[in-house]
Amino acid sequence: MSRRLGEAVHFLVVPVPGDAKSPPLMKPQVALQLYTVRDLIAKTNYADIVKEIAAMGYAGVEPAGFPGTTPQAAAKLFRDLGLIVCGIHSPPPIGEKKTEVLDTAAVLGCQRLVTGKGPADFKTRDLIHKSCEEFNRASQAARENGLTLSIHNHWWEFQSVDGRPVYEWLLEDLDKQVLFEIDVYWVKTGGCDPAKVVKQLAARSPLQHIKDGPCRQGEPMTAVGDGTVDFPAIAKVSKAEWWIVELDECATEMMEAVRKSYRYLTTKGFVRGKKN
Repeated sequence: MSRRLGEAVHFLVVPVPGDAKSPPLMKPQVALQLYTVRDLIAKTNYADIVKEIAAMGYAGVEPAGFPGTTPQAAAKLFRDLGLIVCGIHSPPPIGEKKTEVLDTAAVLGCQRLVTGKGPADFKTRDLIHKSCEEFNRASQAARENGLTLSIHNHWWEFQSVDGRPVYEWLLEDLDKQVLFEIDVYWVKTGGCDPAKVVKQLAARSPLQHIKDGPCRQGEPMTAVGDGTVDFPAIAKVSKAEWWIVELDECATEMMEAVRKSYRYLTTKGFVRGKKN
């Protein structure tokens, strides 16, 4: 049976920051990928950390598992706090995890699944093609249940295989219904221009991961705005509905970096939170 899941999404049309000649684009809402605060959750509890995130003004969250809680309890918490679940990081909705993934999406009232693969799955042209076949099957299963599937990238999708970046091979082999959650930090770390990639894939990228730092493997990230990523350039070409802050690790205290990232993105006018 297909699941028809509702999600309240609101947009504000504004001029692109810093470029009065550009046509207005939809201003995305801002969310936090909860993987960012996994260590803090382990030290306290899920509800307290999510409440603090909501109090900062984040409009939504993107779960990646439910440490110390359940999807049902998390869904109630998000509703009580007025937080939209903009996407769910999960296994693909095929194989032995299919029922669990679909049930979790239904409980959370979210239509967007996000998945990905490791570097070993993209090392050769044949492996890329095999990975794309699995993504295509997963996307078909998602659509049959009223959902969409996006691929979240890391740096390895922007390394070269047979003379081309992996992501270009992906574009050849993937069904057009497969979407992308572009992680702008990993695009730059992989050696490509984030704004160029965002522009190229804008129509297929309703979700974008926003992080900052030196864009070098093995070095900690920073609060958004304190690193080397050119967010004004990305904002000019992005058509995303959500900018989702995610810091895998950080050179400073994590919750302060989460707070500072929100202030930077909203003050610059790149996104819209609950408080603006």
